[in-house]
Amino acid sequence: MEYKMITIDVDDTLLNDDAEVTPGTIEALRAAVDRGVIVTLATGRMFASAKQIAKRIELNVPLITYQGSLVKNLLDEEVLYERNIAAEVGAFLFEYAVKHGIHLQGYYNDVLVSPEENQWLIDYAKLSRVPYQIEPDLAALAAKSHTKLVFIDEPKKLDLVARELWGLVGDRVHITKSKPHFLEIVHKEATKGHAVKFLANYFGCSLEQVIAIGDSWNDREMIEVAGLGVAMGNAVSALKEAADFVTKSNNEDGVRYVIERFVL
Repeated sequence: MEYKMITIDVDDTLLNDDAEVTPGTIEALRAAVDRGVIVTLATGRMFASAKQIAKRIELNVPLITYQGSLVKNLLDEEVLYERNIAAEVGAFLFEYAVKHGIHLQGYYNDVLVSPEENQWLIDYAKLSRVPYQIEPDLAALAAKSHTKLVFIDEPKKLDLVARELWGLVGDRVHITKSKPHFLEIVHKEATKGHAVKFLANYFGCSLEQVIAIGDSWNDREMIEVAGLGVAMGNAVSALKEAADFVTKSNNEDGVRYVIERFVL
């Protein structure tokens, strides 16, 4: 198969544990682009954060961000695909967070917003390398149509929350995890799988010509729709079981290994 598009998750996939893209991986990515392959990112991160990563590796294509809620051109920032959470669902989730004492933050117009500043928010912003805004008026914050909402707490607690929310709003949103302590809520059609389908059609290639690489629960949909679904060596077990191929870990240039084996 001649692959024409590669979609790559960012955290714990493209980035190693030092949050860096190694020179060897960058070299492989550029070699793939030189051969006419479309290389893009598919991340749960906000566009402003993903843009920083894309610039490091000199990409100039649309990026899949917010788990697939937003596909946006890197250069002129034209929005190609967008799905937001209904305002009434967001309002319910903020009420749920207050009632159960769980931190919940949102994204509106590509800005990270929270009703209060706490260590969860500070650590998250540091990891993503983006600023945040505090909106103490909870009613005003909850009334916005957010691109993504993120509950942050201990993993076991979030697993219970996820199960309960599936029963309450599961027919209207997509619920997933990007990391054990991040429970992310997006529009029902805002998955990486939906976004990969959109971009493949946008660029005129079939899904069989797409390679998707990831490590976590939120990568499953794109792994399943791609012609070659790849799980990192450090991926969660469920993703490895769903993948067509398991590569090396993010600390062993797993992305580079895939490109050299299947593209170069």
